[in-house]
Amino acid sequence: MQKLPFITAPAVGADGTAVKKLYLVAQSHTAEIEAQHAEWLKAQAFQSLPSRYAHLPDGALYVVDVEQAQNPLAYGALGTLLSAGDWTLVLIGLPEAARAAVILGFAMGAYRYHVRGRDPFTTRIITEESDAPALALVKATWLGRDLINIPANLLGPVELAEHAENALSARGASVDLVQGDALEAAYPCLAAVGAGSDRPARVVVGRWQKREGAPLISLVGKGVCFDTGGYDLKPPAGMLRMKKDMGGAALALAVACAVIDLGLDVTLEVRLGCVENSVSGHAMRPGDVLKTRSGKTVEVGNTDAEGRLVLCDLLTEASEKRPEWLLDMATLTGAARVALGPDLPALFANDDEMAQIICESGKEHADPLWRMPLWHGYDAWLDSRIADMGNVTAKPMAGAITAALYLQRFVPKGQKWCHIDTYAWNDASYPGRPEGGETLALRAIVGAIAKIC
Repeated sequence: MQKLPFITAPAVGADGTAVKKLYLVAQSHTAEIEAQHAEWLKAQAFQSLPSRYAHLPDGALYVVDVEQAQNPLAYGALGTLLSAGDWTLVLIGLPEAARAAVILGFAMGAYRYHVRGRDPFTTRIITEESDAPALALVKATWLGRDLINIPANLLGPVELAEHAENALSARGASVDLVQGDALEAAYPCLAAVGAGSDRPARVVVGRWQKREGAPLISLVGKGVCFDTGGYDLKPPAGMLRMKKDMGGAALALAVACAVIDLGLDVTLEVRLGCVENSVSGHAMRPGDVLKTRSGKTVEVGNTDAEGRLVLCDLLTEASEKRPEWLLDMATLTGAARVALGPDLPALFANDDEMAQIICESGKEHADPLWRMPLWHGYDAWLDSRIADMGNVTAKPMAGAITAALYLQRFVPKGQKWCHIDTYAWNDASYPGRPEGGETLALRAIVGAIAKIC
């Protein structure tokens, strides 16, 4: 699943010819190359503007806006522009840090998913030992995208848990798969969500540490492999992309894999709630009251607000270890998409410093999030007459905020926590972002964790 378009320093290219050179040139430094290859460039009506590409006798030229030099998406078009062969990178007028962005952007643009697997790559970039951090992010990005793109009939809760176990175990993490009676006892609210499906729920708990005593970072991901909406059934248009409702789990797993591959100085725990929200005689109903791991009770006002029911038990368990940071990730609300659109995950945090670090990391890594308020004035909207709380409110407003406020009720006071409400999908293809599953905020989160190590 992780066949990447890279190779380590061959003497000749894959087709037996000399390795080609990809000149990545700052817009202000194109004069020398333009003078050397004037006729070639004239024949291609080349203009030295950002993102302009031209063929050269020994390779290709790509012009870069220096202000975007460290943005991987600035190089996303290279994944489809470069001809077959092996390429070496030549940076002119760009900071050396841009090399990592080129590698990541090229891979993001070259990515394709097909159920039969990927064809061998005929276009590859030559990498060096120093490129390992960029390749770690490439592997994590592709892993997350692959999982989101797999059709739901091929990726149920069991399969998602197995993929997670394999990815984490291969990196030296210990993994527990919780199922059956043990799952119902430890995560009763999560189990109630999965009870409507013939495909049994699983919880993945992975643990890894760089060294004894390293700060604990705890990740939680919503892994609803398909969401019908339950008895509050979604309309056909709303159900069409619901294989991506496990995008939070895919993102949390991708972050965990990147953290391990980068060898960040942390102790890491990751919990993935792998379920399917279906309709059956065993499914939860509107009006049911569920018991959570915390002992609090929840009245189900809408069975299509199941993601927060999956997360609340996992947040309760993760909080028991008092991590330095607790982060949950989920494709949780359409309201967040109405507010911010598909490209900006909504960030809710109960700690200003934590939120600032994550948002600044998003800017640095060209992987932005947008902070939204945990507005306490709406918290009472979640009150229930017959239970400790409801999972939705009766008001048709602030849906993303009230969902976050629901989750906050399962986070102890003093625990630094953030909730990321992501879309996990590209509706159309753009350079570096082909249509399909997407690991929005991956680089931002990994960069933020690296800052606090």
